[in-house]
Amino acid sequence: MHIKVPHKFSQFEATQRVKKALDMAVPQMKKEAQLEIHEERWENNTLHFDFTAQKQRIRGTLLVEDKNYVIDAKLPLMMRLFEGRIEREIAEQIKKMQ
Repeated sequence: MHIKVPHKFSQFEATQRVKKALDMAVPQMKKEAQLEIHEERWENNTLHFDFTAQKQRIRGTLLVEDKNYVIDAKLPLMMRLFEGRIEREIAEQIKKMQ
């Protein structure tokens, strides 16, 4: 899955908004989606992630560019059926951060 969503912030501000959104969302997702985080590591402006939610493992990166968020993730076969829906939901959540 590859998603590119524009933002209107500096790269630093956009990165901080992602970090804040994750800090707020992860506790709730741990309860609701049985979230288990295997990796959440920032390398400059790139988040490397690896987690299991609802027994489905997802790995990838979120790159914060000057004007875009770029998400590349490997979805399990079952989730690929809903890839378009997942992409729309992610884009919607990103827009809420702005």
